[in-house]
Amino acid sequence: QQLGPAQREAMLRDCFDPAHGHGYTLCRVHMNSCDFALGNYAHVETPGDVALASFSIERDRQALLPFIQAAQQVAGRPIKLLVSPWSPPSWMKTNGQMNQGGRLLPQFAHAWARCFVRFIQAYEAAGVPVWGVSVQNEPDATQRWDSCLYSAEEERDFVRDHLGPVLDAAGLGHVKVVIWDHNRDLMVERASVVLSDPEAARYVWGTGFHWYGEDHFEHVQLLHDAWPDKQLLFTEGCQEGGPHTGSWALGERYARSMINDLNRWTVGWIDWNLLLDATGGPNHVGNLCSAPILADTAQGQLLHQSSYFYIGHFSRYIQPGARRVLCAATREALEATAFVNPDGTLATVVMNRGESAAPFVLQVGGQRWRVDLPARAITTCLT
Repeated sequence: QQLGPAQREAMLRDCFDPAHGHGYTLCRVHMNSCDFALGNYAHVETPGDVALASFSIERDRQALLPFIQAAQQVAGRPIKLLVSPWSPPSWMKTNGQMNQGGRLLPQFAHAWARCFVRFIQAYEAAGVPVWGVSVQNEPDATQRWDSCLYSAEEERDFVRDHLGPVLDAAGLGHVKVVIWDHNRDLMVERASVVLSDPEAARYVWGTGFHWYGEDHFEHVQLLHDAWPDKQLLFTEGCQEGGPHTGSWALGERYARSMINDLNRWTVGWIDWNLLLDATGGPNHVGNLCSAPILADTAQGQLLHQSSYFYIGHFSRYIQPGARRVLCAATREALEATAFVNPDGTLATVVMNRGESAAPFVLQVGGQRWRVDLPARAITTCLT
C-alpha cells in the first residue's frame, strides 16, 4: 500500500502471472495476527465469547483480503491457500497474551476449533477458498511474538477431538489438515505421535515443516517411508536477520532446500513473505527478515533479490500436477531434480554452488544435450 499503483501491479504480476511472472499457485496466510502484522489482533477479541458472537474478519478486509483477491485475478487460476494460526486469542491461553508462547486452555479447545470453521466460511464468502489449515505455526517455540505451545500429544488430541470433527460437522471435511508446521529436526518424532493414533490420523492430510536450524533433509524421507499415504509440505522458510540485500547465497539456500525437499517426496514449497520493505519489515516485534522482493518505499522501487530468481526456476517450469521422475547427477558439485509436467514436458533443475564451472551432459533416454553451467549458477532445462 506504500507503493504506487504501477509498482503494486508489477509486484502482483511478478508473483502470480503464469505467463509473465512466477505463477504461484500455493500460498499461506495467517489467522489472527503474526509477527509481520502491525500488532496483535484476534478475530474474536471479546473475552469468554465461546459462542463466537463477536467473530469478525474486518481487520483482514482492510488490506489482506484485497491483496489475495487481486492475486487471484492476476493468477487467473485457482490458488491453494493454507491458513495457519500463530496464536489463539489471548483470553483462550494460559498466559493471557498472544505473545510469549503460553498454551491453549482445555476449556476453550472446542471454541478455538470452531474459529477455524468461521474463518474458512468468512474467507469463502469473500471469494477466497481455503485449501488447508495447519494446527499451529511452530508449536514447539516460545517466541516474543505471536506464539502458542502444543506438545505432540496436545496437537494429536486437538486434531482428533476438536478440529477434525468440527470441520467434518461443518461440511468442511475437504479442507486439508496439516500438523507440526515447524522445523525438520523434530518432524519425525512429532508426526509419529499424531499419525500413530488412527482416530487422529484419519483427519490429517500431511505434515508441514520449516527450514530453521539444521537441515535434516533425511527426516523428510524417513517420514515418507513410515507413512507413505500422508503428504509432506514445506510450509515456511525465509532468511532471518534483516533484508540481506544483494546476497547471492540467499537464492542458493532456497534452491538447495527445494531440490532436497522435492527429491524426498515433498509435494509443495511455500516461501514466507512475498514482499517486505528495505529494512526487512514491517514486524511488530522487530523480527526483521528477507523476502524475494523488497520494496524501497522512499524511491517507489521493487528490489528483486536472488531468491526471487532462484524460486522462478521451479515455479515457472514445474507445473501443478507434475510428477517427479528419477534423476541422478554424476558430479557431486551438481544438485538436481526433475519433473514431468501434465503437458508432457520435462523440467530438470540443476544448481552448481561451487566456485568453478560445471559443464554437464543432460541425458534423457537416448537424447543428450551439453549444458555449460557457470560457477554459482542455476539452470532449468525444459525438454
